[in-house]
Amino acid sequence: MDINKIENEINLENKNDRSEEQKSFLETTLGKTINTAIDIGIRALLPDFIDEQVINIKDNLLNYGLKDGITKTIDEAIDIGKSTIGIFTGNFESVSQMQSAIEQGGLIDGISSLLDTVVDKVNQKGIINYNIANTIKQGKNIILDSIENNIEDKFNEQYTGLENIEKYINNWKKDFNNKDFEAMEKDYSKIEKELNNLVPLEKTINQARIIENLHNLIKNNGQDFNLNQEQLALAQKLI
Repeated sequence: MDINKIENEINLENKNDRSEEQKSFLETTLGKTINTAIDIGIRALLPDFIDEQVINIKDNLLNYGLKDGITKTIDEAIDIGKSTIGIFTGNFESVSQMQSAIEQGGLIDGISSLLDTVVDKVNQKGIINYNIANTIKQGKNIILDSIENNIEDKFNEQYTGLENIEKYINNWKKDFNNKDFEAMEKDYSKIEKELNNLVPLEKTINQARIIENLHNLIKNNGQDFNLNQEQLALAQKLI
């Protein structure tokens, strides 16, 4: 049986709400990216400081509002960005939508204001002195440029990952139609690995889940490619 015919038999009309999954993915991915970029920026602004001193400064900023503020700023940028580009409910359907929402949601401006607030706070508490605080605020654009560049790199990684997984999925389908289970296993492993690093987009996840279910059905069926209607129905229920 041709894989495209099987896909047509599996009903994918009932879409899942992945908005919370997508938000969580962005919070984690962008949060780590921003954290790293701030570290790089502070090191550039304070070149005479040893690693321990830089880490101590960044940790104090994180502990006094930067960590929670980054998550909140990302969430606000997502919500504003969605509204701006016309996604009032539901999920992002593509990486480009997600990237556009982050840009138009004012993430960089939000991080800029957050840095000012947190640096002022730790300075007022005497945790870092005025000279360090002033250096960070005056050179803030170095940090913001680092954040913006790192975020762009992360989105480019997503585009590349989606291209890769699409290639692996197409290869798996060819292997399926050729009844070459050994080749299917290799492509299936690549799909699983790539999927772990990708933003949860409905189309991509559905395709991957169809392949996962069919692959395991065939594997558990002694590598028999002749799937009956009951097995196809099971593949549908497992999505």
